[in-house]
Amino acid sequence: MKTWEQLQYGIFGMLLTASATAGPADYVLTPKVEQGELELDVSYGAASANAGARPQVASLGLGYGVSERWFSEVALKLKNGGAADSDYLEWENKIKLTPVSATNYEVGFVTELEAPLQTGAPWEVKLGPLFQTYAGAWQLNANVLFERAFGHADEHGAAYVTNLGYQWQVRQYRKDVLAFGVQGFGELGQWDRWDGAAQQNHRAGPALFGKLPFGGEEPIKFNAAWLFGVSQAAPRNTLRIQLEREL
Repeated sequence: MKTWEQLQYGIFGMLLTASATAGPADYVLTPKVEQGELELDVSYGAASANAGARPQVASLGLGYGVSERWFSEVALKLKNGGAADSDYLEWENKIKLTPVSATNYEVGFVTELEAPLQTGAPWEVKLGPLFQTYAGAWQLNANVLFERAFGHADEHGAAYVTNLGYQWQVRQYRKDVLAFGVQGFGELGQWDRWDGAAQQNHRAGPALFGKLPFGGEEPIKFNAAWLFGVSQAAPRNTLRIQLEREL
């Protein structure tokens, strides 16, 4: 039987060898974990690509704070790439690495596994560290993510490689009112051999955060962003929105 260390090295080795790319509905992950919280999550994103394609992604997820350090979520994700649709079942797990009592900074680690619901589509996996801290009235987030597809052939016929991506966010730290911020997402190419500047995908733009009343019950939290392509290979515009509600 393999030891835990051997299993870890095996998983990491698999990740360092195919290709997955971020979708327009991706949101900035945070290391936040709240034990016992049951959460409904809805997200949607659409991009205006340079080649005329308009990829769209929608997802519906249900997550639960299993412990003070572990949050787990299962989601149904629907992808429309323009030429073909594909549906995925996603399993996300976040682990908080910093002490539970830490308030000025938080560090976590995320793993996401997407299993295709149709034959012929590849599996996809994503993992990486999550960082969050505060500067005065501002919340700062930065994440480094490794992404890879495996299994069936890639939809574009490209060889599988492990890609390196990132997310960042600067937002006002206000809990009960509308807050503003800026978000950024990007993919640099293969983790150990980045693409040229013209092939890299970088997007950034303004973001809005707030809560919507829902009767006398828990409000619906939302965050939305309008992202502009800041590199040649990026979509010209991307609209993304996420809604969350505690159950």
